[in-house]
Amino acid sequence: QVQLVESGGGLVQPGESLRLSCASFGILGSGYVMGWYRQAPGKQRELVATFTRGGGTNYADSAKGRFTISRDNAKNMVYLQMNSLRPEDAAVYYCNLVYFVGKVYWGQGTLVTVSS
Repeated sequence: QVQLVESGGGLVQPGESLRLSCASFGILGSGYVMGWYRQAPGKQRELVATFTRGGGTNYADSAKGRFTISRDNAKNMVYLQMNSLRPEDAAVYYCNLVYFVGKVYWGQGTLVTVSS
């Protein structure tokens, strides 16, 4: 059973940075992609950044130029470096894994608060 555990959220001021981490356990094979999503209060969950099946990356327009997704396959870790944070970036951030056959897994989320 796949387990995803996020960490690194917290309270920051506008303009500051945070690095989120996602530790993965129980992944079988290599036929999957991982990414980050977020959900703000009263809003739907939305894509932030993901790796693509071709090995590239995909970012939401709001994340381009400020956020960077990366991974360490040896450690089974995926990261989201978030710079120049804005109040509208405040949300619960979720790590996501999608197997190519369609099975989807989510972490429990980590809360990011951006406020002065």
